[in-house]
Amino acid sequence: MSTTTSTTTTPPIRIANCSGFFGDRLAAAREMVTDGPIDALTGDWLAELTMLILSRIAAKRPGTGYARTFVTQMEQVMGTCLDRGIKVVSNAGGLNPSGCADAVAQVADRLGLQPSIAYVDGDDLTDRLGDLIAAGNDFAHLDTGRPLGALAERIVTANAYIGCWGIVEALNQGADIVVTGRATDAAVVAGPAAWHHGWTRDSWDALAGAIVAGHVIECGGQATGGNYSFFTEIADMTYPGFPWAEVAADGTSVIGKHDGTGGEVSVGTVTSQLLYEIGSERYLNPDVVSRFDTIQLEQVGRDRVRISGTQGEPAPPTLKVAMNYQGGYRNQISIGLTGLDIEAKAELVERQFWHACPYRPEDYETVVRTLLRTHKTDPGSNEEAVAVYKITVKDPDEHKVGRAFSNAGTEIGLCSIPGLFGTGAGPGPGQPFGVYWPALVDAALVPMQVSVDGRRTVVDSASSDVAAARSRFEPVSVTPPERLVPPSGPTRAVPLGTLYGTRSGDKGPNANLGIFARSAAAFWWLSDFLTVERLAALMPEAADRRVDRYDLPNIWSLNFVLHGLLEEGVAASTRQDPQAKALGEYLRAKVVDLPVVLLD
Repeated sequence: MSTTTSTTTTPPIRIANCSGFFGDRLAAAREMVTDGPIDALTGDWLAELTMLILSRIAAKRPGTGYARTFVTQMEQVMGTCLDRGIKVVSNAGGLNPSGCADAVAQVADRLGLQPSIAYVDGDDLTDRLGDLIAAGNDFAHLDTGRPLGALAERIVTANAYIGCWGIVEALNQGADIVVTGRATDAAVVAGPAAWHHGWTRDSWDALAGAIVAGHVIECGGQATGGNYSFFTEIADMTYPGFPWAEVAADGTSVIGKHDGTGGEVSVGTVTSQLLYEIGSERYLNPDVVSRFDTIQLEQVGRDRVRISGTQGEPAPPTLKVAMNYQGGYRNQISIGLTGLDIEAKAELVERQFWHACPYRPEDYETVVRTLLRTHKTDPGSNEEAVAVYKITVKDPDEHKVGRAFSNAGTEIGLCSIPGLFGTGAGPGPGQPFGVYWPALVDAALVPMQVSVDGRRTVVDSASSDVAAARSRFEPVSVTPPERLVPPSGPTRAVPLGTLYGTRSGDKGPNANLGIFARSAAAFWWLSDFLTVERLAALMPEAADRRVDRYDLPNIWSLNFVLHGLLEEGVAASTRQDPQAKALGEYLRAKVVDLPVVLLD
């Protein structure tokens, strides 16, 4: 356990979010600044896929590689933020934090404003990979254990996830606007909180609470009703407001939104977001390990949820490194199969296609065949009669996956199955794809570089104080809630989602699937019912792979991690839903026998 070192209790700091991804609502920054009081404005622009997208943008337009939409937002709100003393912290710097800071400075000049603008980098390891490998860092894949090896030559992005202390240093030096590279999604919230409250690096519980608050608001509208299983219960979902977190000196927080805005902040929406893209109960960040099995939630008012009790463990000695390399090229044919004899039609399309194609399946690095059985018996419309058959190929040879492949799908058009039509974009060249490679690096090898108005300061990602504190830290003691006897008796066959909500997403090549109850009785029934084996029986996608289950009874939730479901990551996945966004809603649609006492 830890305490902050402040001698006086500082008031809470209200930290708003204005972006959950690259492409989020442009007006969110203006709305958060003008529609209610805030102390800091933050945003998350980066994901594993985003870094690859930014690399392609930078290759076409040198000097870019950052989120230009953030610069546009600053043009809209910079003056008001300066007038009201609102600090701005964003990881929109992407692959080029200094370029992003320069672009913001140009906006300030046009507006006649003089903010202090800082940027934090040091996360980009792309040019250092060779030296780091030569020094003994093998950058082994976190899931397979395979060393990076010769793939290092194909890497286009390699960024360590950095924490909040570079942000704190920039704010300590008087920065009004802080732009970072690959700071973690939650670090942009923890940074202003740690600066405001004067926390130290071993303020584990306070930091853990701030990281949890950051995790909740980092995805913008997902905390206020977006992507929420029980959205039909929310009165106004036309235009949900964005969230803020009011973080207290001890790390507890209240999650809310500006009064009068759409959406909802409830224990349900917060629980749902807590389950997004997580693994075990130990949520690792560069600054602290937040124990999700200690979180307590309480509805304390309309659109106000208090998060308390979060305990923290010392920061890990390593940082995660997100790398992307060019995987090659991909292409796909997609054929509609209508009415009767769906399996026979798919078999004939398959056989005829490979007879027409100048290459055999074994000539490609990867071939994926998918039959989407979307057709219905006795269909009520033409569309309800259609299933879809897809053949997807991937290979380093652009020619093999180009028109040599796609033209074969065209050639069979008049001599194949009855009713044949294409459901894709038609024949075309292969498209490049990237492969995600997660690894670890010693935090001591990744110092952060903080630049404030031209002054450079080095901030260590790992300090000797943290190492010493880690050695004497007493393990977190978790007292689980009292277990209830699961209800029994008569059952009724209904969709699982009648009672339970879900939230799912991507974790590199893996997918997470969180499921939560809204009562203790419903949770303990779910805890006994939804074993890994039962999940595999309900979802064939889980049957032939490693699946881990993690229990979070404190928030009436379970979390499953399905390893390898997304193949080599989002950019390379051949799944219809490559980010596993819909995996949870798929599970909710499964019909199971639920106790009547819970339903009634």
